[in-house]
Amino acid sequence: MQSRVVASEEGKTKGLSLGSMRLFVVFIALCVVFSVISIYTIKHFGIKSVVTTMSSTFQPCVEEHGGLEQWIKPPSTLIHNMSDSELLWRASLVPKIKNYPFRRVPKIAFMFLTKGPLPLAPLWERFLKGHHNLYTIYIHPFPSYQAHFPPSSAFYKRQIPSQVAEWGRMSMCDAERRLVANALLDISNEWFILLSESCIPLYKFSTVYNYLLKSKFSFIGAFDDPGPYGRGRYNPNMAPLVDITKWRKGSQWFEVNRKLAVNIVEDTAFYPKFEQYCRPACYVDEHYFPTMLTIQAGSALANRSITWVDWSRGGPHPATFGKADITKEFFSRVLGDQKCIYNNRNSSVCVLFARKFAPSALEPLLDMVNSKVLDF
Repeated sequence: MQSRVVASEEGKTKGLSLGSMRLFVVFIALCVVFSVISIYTIKHFGIKSVVTTMSSTFQPCVEEHGGLEQWIKPPSTLIHNMSDSELLWRASLVPKIKNYPFRRVPKIAFMFLTKGPLPLAPLWERFLKGHHNLYTIYIHPFPSYQAHFPPSSAFYKRQIPSQVAEWGRMSMCDAERRLVANALLDISNEWFILLSESCIPLYKFSTVYNYLLKSKFSFIGAFDDPGPYGRGRYNPNMAPLVDITKWRKGSQWFEVNRKLAVNIVEDTAFYPKFEQYCRPACYVDEHYFPTMLTIQAGSALANRSITWVDWSRGGPHPATFGKADITKEFFSRVLGDQKCIYNNRNSSVCVLFARKFAPSALEPLLDMVNSKVLDF
């Protein structure tokens, strides 16, 4: 009996040993196959691709944030789907620390408020040539207009989302604020110049750049007109926020620094008052910004515009100059005998831009550049 038990146990031991051997052989075979596949993959695709393939399915639980560049890099495109309220809110965000922790090159934002085409663009191209890192351009035309500038142009893809703007109404100020807000999204923009399609520069870029960057004041006309086209447009319902003694009038074409540009877009107090109580024959684009900025930041204003216009012909609009008007004598009259205050000192350079110029003036204007009457 005992011998049968011993024989049975020996048989089981042999069976287990044979089964283990088979499993071991299968394991070795799988290892060989896997090794061959790995060697083949590495040989033909490289180690990096294998590691990338294996690790690509891993998603971290916490999203990694980029460096400072993502906060200071200007938008890659001017097209966005923000509403005006969203845009103004975004543009009003201001760093509390004044010193920038990176090398910031200040730029001038040239903001064109137009009906459509820019017929004087070739003149501006001459003015801007060679200074691409010192300026940005923004165009606000009628929404139905699509510009077609070549890729080499400074105006290529510089059109912002726009809405209809009517002269003398709040929609005109909305368009101006829209331009300023879009320009504020580029943290390098330091000066904000509002222009029309009929404006031209009067000096070379370096002169304009240095004049603005060294100025202690922003340029916006804001004067107290006691007559019917000044105080006569004031509505007493605007008090006490806007007292008649603070009511101002000025040109809609302005040149302001970044601090005042933020004042323009962040306003929620004056806007509803002007929207409700300054309607034709109160032309809001002549009163809203001059009055608001006089009240909020009067000491920061030079209280003059640096855009030359000619009102000598009378009427609600300044004179328009065409091909026959553009002569050397004309610019001698525009640029000669200037007297003004610049940074609290007397100056003979008082205007940097001029308007209004018709499309027919382009060719003679370019001739003025070629002959160095306009030294671009």
